Amino acid sequence: MSTKKRILFIAQEMSPYLELTDYANMVNKMAIKSNESGLEVRVIMPRFGIINERRHRLHEVVRLSGINIVIEGDDYPLIIKVASLPNARLQVYFLDNEDYFKRKTLFTDENEQFYDDNAARAVFFCKGALETVKKFGWPPDIIHCSGWMTSLIPLYLKTAYKKEPVFAHSKVVYSMEPNSFKEKLGAGFVKKATISTQIKEKDLELYKEGTNSALNRGAGKYADAVVLAGEKTEKKVVDELKAEKGKIILPYKKENEDLADYLQLYTQLLGK
Repeated sequence: MSTKKRILFIAQEMSPYLELTDYANMVNKMAIKSNESGLEVRVIMPRFGIINERRHRLHEVVRLSGINIVIEGDDYPLIIKVASLPNARLQVYFLDNEDYFKRKTLFTDENEQFYDDNAARAVFFCKGALETVKKFGWPPDIIHCSGWMTSLIPLYLKTAYKKEPVFAHSKVVYSMEPNSFKEKLGAGFVKKATISTQIKEKDLELYKEGTNSALNRGAGKYADAVVLAGEKTEKKVVDELKAEKGKIILPYKKENEDLADYLQLYTQLLGK
């Protein structure tokens, strides 16, 4: 592969910073393997409150901060921090906001109640990640998303950000993980997710229920390729994707298996 090819991982979790599932370690390995294979690699993830800034040596990137993310007419400042991935020459960028990510629990409160603003948090992260890339001025050839919090990115790349020069040649991969929540993102989810007049109601049709399954359906529809990221990925959703003509689907790989299939997938997409 050409050393000029660039891959951006946008991840809900990544080892060693946040390890919710085994896939956190897989994201780490994919990033390192891609880097070793001659790709330019960057990673973006949320700066959840439980991530230890001191231990992982995060520091704010002042030149990148100062972006405001608008959700339903309200401005939310985007703070961007960075750390170097241990044992790899890789930069990991963390997106932070006082309202959405300072709390010390992830998606539920101390009483295990699903946060009312999880929909807004997901929209903030997805839009914030793409605005950060624009600020980088670093056009990615491949954007590999993982985790339900990234599920709107494939849609946004094909609608709201379709004409952005930085994404003109980007192919998007979505790692579809088994469902991790049973709640819904709420009645206002579609309205919050409509971040641009270029997004029509029909574009969000698959997402509108706001369930974990709906998010996976929507992301799978708009992604150029789907990676199955767990043995218990919902069969019905996977079967629907398999029925789509031309949809590239990479079967689930156990963590300790060789990552050559992932690199082959990237090569295939880069050749399109």
